[in-house]
Amino acid sequence: MSRSQALLAGRLIAAGRVLFGIALVAKPEATTRRWLGGSAATAGTQVAVRALGIRDLMLGAMTLHTVAHPQIGPRWVATCAINDAVDLVATLKARDELPSSGVAGTVALAGGTVVASVAIAGVLKRTAPPAEDA
Repeated sequence: MSRSQALLAGRLIAAGRVLFGIALVAKPEATTRRWLGGSAATAGTQVAVRALGIRDLMLGAMTLHTVAHPQIGPRWVATCAINDAVDLVATLKARDELPSSGVAGTVALAGGTVVASVAIAGVLKRTAPPAEDA
């Protein structure tokens, strides 16, 4: 993968994260029903989902803002991968209480973005131009 391809992929994943965050904040039950099942309708779950939504929105926005920065961009992409890995592990730990389609979707989406983001961060780090001396 070239640097320009990694930048494009990083931007696309970050934009998707922003859109997903907006959906989680605006429509928490509708966005998470297939993932969380009946608990998506509870007020407590919706509070946590909206907080998750803001987290994803801000992570995506910061990644969009910094992805091309040679030193900071790879770190933000890697930070997003860590967050997705936590989402994946949390879902797998609770899989017996969640709809199987939601677990499968989370494994595909979160697992895929973890793998892609780690690869993207690696390319961005390896292909970064040298830092300028102050």
